Amino acid sequence: MAYLQVVEVRPHEAFRHVYYLRFEDGTERLATRNLTPGRRVYGEQLVRVDDAEYRVWNPYRSKLAAAILNGLKEMPIGEGTHMLYLGAASGTTPSHISDIVGPSGIIYSVEFSPRVFREFMEKLVDQGRRNLVPILGDARFPQQYAMYVKGVDVVYIDVAQPAQAKLLADNADFYLKRGGHVMLVIKAMSIDVTQEPSETFRREIDHLRERGFEIVDIVHLEPYDVAHAMVVGRKA
Repeated sequence: MAYLQVVEVRPHEAFRHVYYLRFEDGTERLATRNLTPGRRVYGEQLVRVDDAEYRVWNPYRSKLAAAILNGLKEMPIGEGTHMLYLGAASGTTPSHISDIVGPSGIIYSVEFSPRVFREFMEKLVDQGRRNLVPILGDARFPQQYAMYVKGVDVVYIDVAQPAQAKLLADNADFYLKRGGHVMLVIKAMSIDVTQEPSETFRREIDHLRERGFEIVDIVHLEPYDVAHAMVVGRKA
């Protein structure tokens, strides 16, 4: 497959280590600078510009990319961030976060499915991403992985289960530093298919507020994901 040439690399206006690549046909795509040059994670395009290699970040495969393209104003992830990622799956979004936080950051990556966990190991950890700490565990029981996880700056959750806000808050109670942030991907249809997504969003956000979080940003993810929203909160 022949790829178009990149004519410009532009840093994101708000988020360090996130970039826009402008191609020769005028289109722009989100990207991160590859922490492990020459290695792909999910078939993404690699682009070499001068002495740097960038990975195109697909918003249809990553809800964080979708949120950024839809105008996310607060992303508490940067170089050196320590975070707990619940629902790491096969590693698409964690891989781009790995690029962003760099060698001084840590992503404690929790996944419940042994099969998917093996994919995560093969695609990311075994390919040299040393800032990822893989944990086979159940997010419903945060005490299970207390031996691995230190205090973190961010707790991020992307799971297809009911009570997503509760799972996030329970883990934050264990691991989030004072003044830290949470990032919640609300999958409305995974919580209650009988409710309007707007009602599900409201209920999950209210739960975070009741648990002591200030809501600092809410972004809906259409057209990339239907009935999904990204919520960013700060521990009061």
